[in-house]
Amino acid sequence: PLTLAEVRMLVELFYLPYNHGPQAQRLLEHFRWLWANSLSVGVPATAPDACRGTQWRGRARSFQLLCAQTCRLYSRFVSGAGQALLYDLHPYLWDIRNVLLAASAFVLWLGCQSIAAPTLLGEDAEPWVCRGGLFGELQALLPAGNSCDLFHHPPPLLPSRQLYLLRPLLPPDKVRAQLSRAPTPAGRLLGSFLSLSPEYTFVLEDEGGPCGYAAGALCAEGFLRQRDSSWLPAMRHKYPRGLGAGAPAVGQEALLFFHAEPRAVPLPVLRRYPSLVQLGTAPRVRDAGARRSLALCLLSALRANGSHGVFCQVSAMDRQQLSFYSELG
Repeated sequence: PLTLAEVRMLVELFYLPYNHGPQAQRLLEHFRWLWANSLSVGVPATAPDACRGTQWRGRARSFQLLCAQTCRLYSRFVSGAGQALLYDLHPYLWDIRNVLLAASAFVLWLGCQSIAAPTLLGEDAEPWVCRGGLFGELQALLPAGNSCDLFHHPPPLLPSRQLYLLRPLLPPDKVRAQLSRAPTPAGRLLGSFLSLSPEYTFVLEDEGGPCGYAAGALCAEGFLRQRDSSWLPAMRHKYPRGLGAGAPAVGQEALLFFHAEPRAVPLPVLRRYPSLVQLGTAPRVRDAGARRSLALCLLSALRANGSHGVFCQVSAMDRQQLSFYSELG
């Protein structure tokens, strides 16, 4: 059964229509302060105001802990609540879990990247974009909070107690990232991002390990130019055309991917949508909320650095990817 502390947290998450309980209020206060003071992350330890950076990291840890507790509460509630209560409260808890997955990963990203000048593109949103309550306030604080398609969606009919962790790609992951330089499906999709734009790469994990990714390039025009001039030639040299005959495991399809000429992106597209994104999850991830959190976190990171639009490249024959992006809205 739920502990008394977890029941108290459940009540405080949905305290009153225009008021939040103490723990929910702390969540909001931490998130507002961390986002507003994100420039403090990159202050060197020897600088006169180095204590600001220490304070930022301390509050970030407190925020991460609150997010983790809330996500764990969601999982335990789904496992232990009675059926009637579960179906009454599940949609609200599911929403909160999804937005906190994205917010937690975004704060981790802020702590890793030390962005030079966070850009708050605060256009006035239509009133219907942000909902009320704690969920609506958290949504409004995320840089991509106006992307209403990512927020207005029904919860799953069958609640899942699966715990997820969403985080940015960290330096220790680079050893694992080297595996993605092989001509596997993941390597073909992710290799160029891991090599040329690792700072906009996020990982989704469940109890079985990594199960999803989101990768992006802030300036798609420069990224595609660098991919075609340096990364693709390096991969063609590593995996020449004749390799498939001697090593059947590699497969002709992978070799054709590296040796085919990439299709050029029209300049009007690059002007209107300056950033490139690539997302995917393992077949075992059936929770649409986790996939949307993955997209929301990547879009927030790109928008924080000034991007005003994204596009993705998908083969017209790739039904799985087309379905994946369609479900995201």
